[in-house]
Amino acid sequence: MLIEAGNTLISRPEYPRPEFRRKEWLSLNGAWDFGFDDERAGEEEQWYRKDTPALSVRTIQVPFAFQSKLSGIEDPGFHDVVWYRRSFEVPEAWSGKRIILHFGAVDYLAKVWVNGQLAVMHEGGHTPFQADITPLLVQGSNRIVVRAEDFSRDVTLPRGKQYWLEQSASIFYTRTTGIWQSVWLEPVPAVHMHKIMMTPDIDRNEIRIRTFVDGFKADAALKLRIKVTYGGEWIAEDQYHVGHSEQLRTIGLGDFAEHGLGRLWSPEHPNLYDIEYQLVRGEEVIDEVAAYFGMRKVSVEDGRLCLNNRPYYQRLVLDQGYFPDGILTAPSDEALKRDVELAKEMGFNGVRKHQKTEDPRFLYWCDKLGLLVWSEAANAYEYSEAYVRRFTKEWQEIIERDYNHPSIVTWVPLNESWGVPNVQIDKRQQQHGLAMYHLTKSLDEMRPVVYNDGWEHMTTDLITIHDYESRQEVLEQRYATVDSAVNSMPANRKIFVGGASYQGQPILISEFGGIAFKKSEWEGWGYSGAENEEDFLIRLKAVVEPMFSSPVIQGFCYTQLTDVEQEINGLLTYDRKPKAPLAEIRKIMTGK
Repeated sequence: MLIEAGNTLISRPEYPRPEFRRKEWLSLNGAWDFGFDDERAGEEEQWYRKDTPALSVRTIQVPFAFQSKLSGIEDPGFHDVVWYRRSFEVPEAWSGKRIILHFGAVDYLAKVWVNGQLAVMHEGGHTPFQADITPLLVQGSNRIVVRAEDFSRDVTLPRGKQYWLEQSASIFYTRTTGIWQSVWLEPVPAVHMHKIMMTPDIDRNEIRIRTFVDGFKADAALKLRIKVTYGGEWIAEDQYHVGHSEQLRTIGLGDFAEHGLGRLWSPEHPNLYDIEYQLVRGEEVIDEVAAYFGMRKVSVEDGRLCLNNRPYYQRLVLDQGYFPDGILTAPSDEALKRDVELAKEMGFNGVRKHQKTEDPRFLYWCDKLGLLVWSEAANAYEYSEAYVRRFTKEWQEIIERDYNHPSIVTWVPLNESWGVPNVQIDKRQQQHGLAMYHLTKSLDEMRPVVYNDGWEHMTTDLITIHDYESRQEVLEQRYATVDSAVNSMPANRKIFVGGASYQGQPILISEFGGIAFKKSEWEGWGYSGAENEEDFLIRLKAVVEPMFSSPVIQGFCYTQLTDVEQEINGLLTYDRKPKAPLAEIRKIMTGK
């Protein structure tokens, strides 16, 4: 159950981690004391230990960054060091439990103190972290202080579309500094479930489960119960002795033999199984976690991209996940859900989440409503050893956080040579791309990995090309054959580098379109322009039809779902209003 901390307004009150749920938790979203530290004096003056006046001037609505309107501050200036402070009380019902403090994401470097003592540090702007703060707590009121440091002008920082200049321009947008995803507390027993990793195998009708237990000690009475249901119907059950902190178990799902393929997960049929984990000692349930999974398989068979062992044409839309009032943070869970619904209503069966690791709540709605996701990291722009260290760590954390989501069908560590701008000739940068490809494959064997989305590929599972050509006849000719496709240079970039060549991989146009159409007060640009709604639909059809008529293209990603700041090349305006009837867009995007 959600417990509100005092009478403070709770912003974004939904449970932040839907694929690993406990019943009891306390949201720390809402009003926090807040201050800028442009002089970087806070640590030396120990703002985390006392009631510094600098944190008594402003309040901020967490989890919205200070640059956003919804934060209550809306300051777009450079303030690379910021501080947060708030008080809370631990519910009496949690007595005797370990108290875990969770942060969904803090951009970029975070230090957290509880009652004046350092609790945790974390580097990486897009991934979660946590700390057991039980030893730091006192009876009654407790205080959390957070120092967040961004590096606004550092182009070797994994930052995505956040601009290093003060005003947004071109393809770059407003920065996000500090807390931008939910903060919450959770009580757990001394021995508790830490995480689970679930790998579906539709060929064997099995779900392979790795469980991780924190606080493990040899205990003959400690067991784990697992119960799988579908729509409330019992499917399978297992119970076994917990002999190690990490264990592997495989559970067969006998319902497939009875129901055929009816319970596989796909965008058309987003079937989800519920799974319940109970850690028990004797007959006492000491920890309980609820989760879900989807039975689906992504593979490449004889050069064909397949979903659930059948060729599957992917119709994706580029989704940057920006919001007018929240920037990277959606104003509500309903707003995340509505983006999924709008994409589906326009005929798309997936999204390429561009330069952003999205809120887990978005992935939950993709799982539940049925939308494929290409998960792409927020990249840096320049290469350095510091970049490699930062990015490698954060990418591993992304894969760990999102491994269980059935909607994620492709990993994209690099985009358009961002972070590796000289990959065409620089062997170090080529090796970095190869390292990211193989690292990803070493952590997840069930999803395709794209080496460098757009161009300049080496070892890759998919050949992806970015092409903003607007003339239908040029696109038809360019993608008439494999040779013409892989030898094209639509952005004056080679499709392959480092001696690599085409090895029969599926070919997808993973960015195209970008038709600018001004249908709101927003001023901006696009890759080609439409004068009115009729012209917009004609131009849209002209770039989409060659995708369907090509004998070699196996999917596409249209740019883009919405306008974003100065870009007006969305199918929707920035505030999610359609630029043409959704039914008309759907006819074009489905080729009907």
